[in-house]
Amino acid sequence: QHYIFLSLALFCIGIMGTLMRRNAIVILMCIELMLNSANLLMVAFSKMWNDPSSQVFVFFVMVVAAAEVAVGLAIIVLMYRKVHSVDINILNRLKH
Repeated sequence: QHYIFLSLALFCIGIMGTLMRRNAIVILMCIELMLNSANLLMVAFSKMWNDPSSQVFVFFVMVVAAAEVAVGLAIIVLMYRKVHSVDINILNRLKH
């Protein structure tokens, strides 16, 4: 039962970080924190119900998260090369 509260706390920290921060790298890390909290919850429920099938799903979520980080970091590097900042408020300037 403690894993459920830990997962909830991690997910809330990830939501708050995503909504409040303006640094693209920190936002990416907070999204990863939310994905990992969902993985923790799925593993906890898998252990509680003795069902290993959700642990396989956790593995696929981790693969998708790794791909998301690779694409996200590539976009952040390109953004830094263009405007020399990783602040997401500067992205509004790129529209014009």
